[in-house]
Parts: sequence; C-alpha cells; structure tokens
Amino acid sequence: MQIIDAHAHVGQFGGWANVANGPSDLIKTMDAYHIQQAIICPTGFDTNDEAAAAADKYPDRFIPLAWVHPMNAGPEAARHYIEKRGFKGIKLHPLFNAYAADDPGVDPLMEEAERLDVPVFIHSGHVPFATPWQIALLAERHPKVRVVMIHMGHGHGIYVQAALDMACRYDNIWLEMSGMPMPSKIKEAYDRVGHDRIFFGTDLPFHAPQVEIDKVRYSGLSEAAQEDVFYNNIKKFMGL
Repeated sequence: MQIIDAHAHVGQFGGWANVANGPSDLIKTMDAYHIQQAIICPTGFDTNDEAAAAADKYPDRFIPLAWVHPMNAGPEAARHYIEKRGFKGIKLHPLFNAYAADDPGVDPLMEEAERLDVPVFIHSGHVPFATPWQIALLAERHPKVRVVMIHMGHGHGIYVQAALDMACRYDNIWLEMSGMPMPSKIKEAYDRVGHDRIFFGTDLPFHAPQVEIDKVRYSGLSEAAQEDVFYNNIKKFMGL
C-alpha cells in the first residue's frame, strides 16, 4: 500500500525535545516503512531554509511547508517561501510560539494564505494556545482557507472528540492523526467528518512510524478506506 506522510520534520529540536532528523535520516526512515513522500516542515520559524535545502536535495520525496510565526513577519515570510522557494503551504505552532490560535493577530496570515491559495497546518491539542475550539474559531473567520488540524486533538480524549466535532461543523477543517492514541477515532473521523478529510502522519522524529501505521491498520477501516487515509486523501488535497 502506498503511503504519504502528511506531517514530518527535518532539523534539530533542542531543549526538552532533544531529537534530530536530518534529510538523509528521514529518507532512510521513509524507505524502511515504504513511505513514498513526506510533507515536511522545519524545527521553527527561523529554520525554513533547512526545509528548503532538504526539498531541493530530495524534490521527489519532500513537499515543504513554511513554519510561520504570525506576529513575526508572518505574511511576508509566507509570501517569500511560497512564491520564491516553492513551498506548498504554511505550518503554525501556537504552542511552541506562545500565541492563541484564534488571536486576531493570526488573521493577516490567514488572509495571505487565502490569497496564495495554500493550506494552513495548525498544531492542536494544548491549552491555552491550541485547542480544537480555538482552531475552529479561526477557521470560522476564514472559511475559504483550508485548515489542517494536526494531531486531531493530540493525546487528550476530550480534545480528540472536539477535533472531530469541530471538523464536522466546519467543512474547511481537515484532520491529521499523528500522536492521537485512539485508533477507533480514525474510523470515526473517516465516517463522520468525511472519507477525504483525514490524513496519515508520523510527526517524525517525535513518534514511531510503525505505531502510527498500526493505528490506521487497527482502526477498523477497510483496506480501501485505509488507502484513502494513507495516500489518496493527502495526494488529492495537496495536488501531488
């Protein structure tokens, strides 16, 4: 079965995380788990050039997103990396960069995403910055922007359910399932939110690829539905 990873990183995460994932390391892992392509982002809003270099080195394997801080040259940075460097979307990390996902300061960047016609991938699952409800409020204000709720609520069951409920309410929200521990919720998202609105991801180097793959396989989805989650949905969404 073909696989596209909708969420991976390249670079060095210091501090508490203390993990690294160079481009060649990611390729080695992808090959080991039969992952054809990966949507990658760097380790912060100041390391986008590392993702650009990785995508230049492996253009057939990596699709880069620009990690953008909305309050730090947000629209300008997005415009530069998308128009000048060929990036395919925007990554927001309200938790790492300490702003509320629904802060009005994010609006200019969302307006730029609409103008550029690119998706916005947003980390979810942590108070007080990135709950599913906050992301939904942002998506509600920008109905023409395609929003991907990374981790679909992450590790807390209440947030996972909220991610499902918010995606059902707003048809411009898609879900990515890395780090979310409940296989049954993958099937629920497929059935309730939409067959084309949930994506497989690993969040490498933070999570074990086999665990993420097994969650989809043990979710109760048919083989054809698993192929949607692993490959078809993100391929169509990103126009690959």
